[in-house]
Amino acid sequence: MRVLLDSHALIWFLKGDSRISEAAIKIIHNHEKEIYVSVASIWEVGIKLSIGKLKFNGGIERFIEAVEDNGFILLEISPEHIKTISELPFIHRDPFDRMLVAQVKVEDMAIVTIDSNIVKYGVNSIW
Repeated sequence: MRVLLDSHALIWFLKGDSRISEAAIKIIHNHEKEIYVSVASIWEVGIKLSIGKLKFNGGIERFIEAVEDNGFILLEISPEHIKTISELPFIHRDPFDRMLVAQVKVEDMAIVTIDSNIVKYGVNSIW
């Protein structure tokens, strides 16, 4: 199974935040699963760090290193992902989350998320 981490799940995992679910941690540590992180999530984190909405020791450079150190696979944004966004109903207003929905639909992945608006798209979610 291929799994995409929502930005909050990624941040909470990397920071050891207690808000991440046991099911999410179990999936992330399951070496039989391919765990992906979207470029959109890295972009979102970079913006939040730059405007002070998020703190991460070492900044964006260390954040990217932590993604790599955990063996997560970087998922690039493709034209097919962008096309799919344009076809999504406007349930979620966050452009980063809309990209993640498009990516899991196109790539036939599950998504680790607590976000109930993402789940409304009928995607396979884990929390």
